[in-house]
Amino acid sequence: MQALRTHKIVEKDGELYLTGLPCKKGQRVETIVLVETEKELDKPWLTARHLLNSGLIGLWKDRTDISDSLNYARYLRQEAEYRKKE
Repeated sequence: MQALRTHKIVEKDGELYLTGLPCKKGQRVETIVLVETEKELDKPWLTARHLLNSGLIGLWKDRTDISDSLNYARYLRQEAEYRKKE
C-alpha cells in the first residue's frame, strides 16, 4: 500500500477536498485524517541544524571505553531490539 501525505486547510465545516491524487477511477483507497491542534501548530520544525546544535552529535567522542562508536550504536540497537519484554 502506498502512503501519501498532503496538508490542506478545511474551507467548509466537515468537508475536505483532495485533488491531484495518483488514483484511478474505481480504485479502492483508505483515508486517514489527522487533525492538527493549535498546540501542534506552534511546535517548531526540527532541522539538521537543530540536531547539530543539540549536543547529540559527537556525544561519545571523549569516551575511552568506546573505540568504534558506529559498532557500539549498532550493538545498542540490536540489544534493545531483542531484549526480553517483561
